[in-house]
Amino acid sequence: MSFSRPAARRSPPTVLQPLPAARRNPTAWRPALARGVLLRHDPVRDTDLLLLPERVVVLHGSGGAVLGRCDGSRTVAGIVAELSAEYPGAPVAVEVPDFLAGLRKEGWLT
Repeated sequence: MSFSRPAARRSPPTVLQPLPAARRNPTAWRPALARGVLLRHDPVRDTDLLLLPERVVVLHGSGGAVLGRCDGSRTVAGIVAELSAEYPGAPVAVEVPDFLAGLRKEGWLT
């Protein structure tokens, strides 16, 4: 009785696709509000809100100022530059990209 080993299976070679510009360089991403997401100011609470289907998100601090610039025409770097000029000394370069990335993970930004 002889035992033979089955032929080794080889998986097909993986074809690597280039990453989109926004994934290679997150500051090149041009964020925009996702479909069905609206930015509104609530005069009663004197705060900005994100209106989502069956949900409302209350924005604190300068969240509305950041999202008001997310119109698809500005890059993250451009938004950071504008906010840095408007809020000198604030840690905009660190906080804004993280804030936008979090909203993108939620599906509220494209």
